[in-house]
Amino acid sequence: MIDVSALPVHIGIIMDGNGRWAKQRNLPRTSGHKEGLTAAKAVVSAAAELGIKFVTLYTFSTENWKRTEEEVGYLMGLIRRHLRAEFDFYKKKGIKIKHIGDIDGLPDDVRAEIIKASEETAHFTGMTVVLAINYGGRNEIVRGVKKMIADGTSADDITEDKLCKSFDIPDLPDVDLMIRTGGELRLSNFLLWHAAYAELLFTDTLWPDYNKEEFLSDIEKFQHRTRRFGGVLNP
Repeated sequence: MIDVSALPVHIGIIMDGNGRWAKQRNLPRTSGHKEGLTAAKAVVSAAAELGIKFVTLYTFSTENWKRTEEEVGYLMGLIRRHLRAEFDFYKKKGIKIKHIGDIDGLPDDVRAEIIKASEETAHFTGMTVVLAINYGGRNEIVRGVKKMIADGTSADDITEDKLCKSFDIPDLPDVDLMIRTGGELRLSNFLLWHAAYAELLFTDTLWPDYNKEEFLSDIEKFQHRTRRFGGVLNP
């Protein structure tokens, strides 16, 4: 049973396995992405009902541009249509939308929809869903350093706290629980700074098959972990 007094504040999710899910069914990869969107909505809804404060979804990485033009185009269109079509869902749940990633590298129409969704949900008081679109952990750190240099920060004045303030979402809390579906055992450049002391949980379930029940089970597993943050208990 989940202890609601000990929930993870921030959950990061690497939604992996859409393409393999489609391949197993002799469907185009785009069908897997479409079904993955349904899974994402179910998980976000469950997180909101439970009282999770932040969920970051790895939606499109800086490396995903290497995929076929057809697949990239489909994903960009899916993001654009989703942000527009799901506003009532966000409003009903009180969900605030934020973006993390290099927004300047996105197509104009996608960038406009992200900005619009962020602005129109900014006053909502429920959980925050962070969409990692055109995101890479290394890219965010490099952009943060460049921002500090542009602001005139000297090398001697650089601290972890100051660097965090130069990131895409300065007040984004560290990740408590990182979930990756699809059976792969790596972070794939996702929230590298923010996940320094995250509890990692990997599942073989392909993302379109991941559901509310498994999500809640993963939170229970997290609550049975002992977190030491580099220290020791009862030295």
